[in-house]
Amino acid sequence: MNVLFPALSDASPQPALRFGERALSYRQLAAAAGRLAGRLDGQTRVAVWATPTLETAVAVVAALLAGAPAVPVNPKIGESELAHIVSDSAPTLVLAEPDAELPGALAALPRLDIEPATDGEEVPPLPYEPDAESAALVVYTSGTTGPPKGVVIPRRAIIHTLDALAEAWQWTADDVLVHGLPLFHVHGLVLGVLGPLRRGGSLHHLGRFSTEGVVRELTADGTMLFGVPTMYHRLAVEAGENPALAKALSRARLLVSGSAALPRTDHERLATAADCRVIERYGMTETLMNTSVRADGEPAPGTVGVPLPGVYVRLVDESGEAVEASDGETVGEIQVRGPNLFAEYLNRPDATAAAFDGGWFRTGDMATRDAAGNYRIVGRKATDLIKSGGYKIGAGEIENALLEHPGVSEAAVTGEPDEDLGERVVAWIVPAPPSEGAAAPTDADLADHVARRLAPHKRPRVVHFLDALPRNDMGKVLKRDLRA
Repeated sequence: MNVLFPALSDASPQPALRFGERALSYRQLAAAAGRLAGRLDGQTRVAVWATPTLETAVAVVAALLAGAPAVPVNPKIGESELAHIVSDSAPTLVLAEPDAELPGALAALPRLDIEPATDGEEVPPLPYEPDAESAALVVYTSGTTGPPKGVVIPRRAIIHTLDALAEAWQWTADDVLVHGLPLFHVHGLVLGVLGPLRRGGSLHHLGRFSTEGVVRELTADGTMLFGVPTMYHRLAVEAGENPALAKALSRARLLVSGSAALPRTDHERLATAADCRVIERYGMTETLMNTSVRADGEPAPGTVGVPLPGVYVRLVDESGEAVEASDGETVGEIQVRGPNLFAEYLNRPDATAAAFDGGWFRTGDMATRDAAGNYRIVGRKATDLIKSGGYKIGAGEIENALLEHPGVSEAAVTGEPDEDLGERVVAWIVPAPPSEGAAAPTDADLADHVARRLAPHKRPRVVHFLDALPRNDMGKVLKRDLRA
């Protein structure tokens, strides 16, 4: 049987987790999580108030040891969404740090406070490893269409994804991961907490992302950094003016960006300022990780790399036929199959059935594939594929082109109905701060800029200038809010 956390069984004094000034060794984590796991016997599901703290990590590890599926809850969640999640997942217990004030739907549940280990505490016998197909987590999607769906993630998917990433990224027990991601999402929780623990390495969580924190941790003993594009944008902008940051980034063995595409301009800024490259990967709550640029592979900025070991990826056209072209231009929907897939949507057999094409999961993400097998995401099928004048246009490539204009700080692209074209390209722009002698870009400037770099039919027909783009907790642009 494949044990999820072999290093916990060893109960070594090696460092496991550090959040700010608070830390736990593997022995202390085994003691705290083992003790808590013993109190979770018989629980069908447990909600976890997922703050970026040691307590959250201990709670999730304890639930995994006990075989009680954990439902991580965003501490910033709204009342109606929380009520839906509690009603839908029906947790029998909520785990929280001692001083946390829980909102109504959670406050009504039986509560168990999480207590990290004390010095010298004995490690209890760890529970028998649950079956690989048993549910480990129930993670709720963002609910862009209707109420959020509970994605049931089995232990098998977690084990496969973390081991596949270890192979692709050469991730070992010697690595110290640094990140400041939230812990209610796959990126921060599965990759960012469970990943180091499965390898027997350690995590240094920043608590809250800051460039100062990145410099401190990578200058000390950090070897890997996980982040989202908004974080790497800040790092890219500041690295050119901050030698300490540039040096710290250049020291890292691996920089990984995910949850959305990292613009080419930020890849180039980081390469110039810090002589480093950022690896991108592609995954979803339902699939965990599907593809990645390999640590030992050729640089492929702007792509999410090749399929991970054991994961099968294909592109299909609108009729469901496989796209064979590897020309970097032909767009198709990504479909995935493999041991990394979720088990089901909780209480939604209809949605589960609709999500699959035979054994292939329909991701709803559109991409191209190049001759080297690298996939480039061009956007979501529902929001980022624009059909204009007989062409299929991916919003992502236009956004990248717009970001290459010196007068553009942030960019998002959507489509809107057009009587003549079917849909027209619409750009939403946050202008860059004005530089001496430079005028702010106009609609015509940006349209001409895109037409020169891509093709005339891809130029924006409408341009809106904003102070900021609406984003979620993971830094993704909320395009439905733009349209509203």
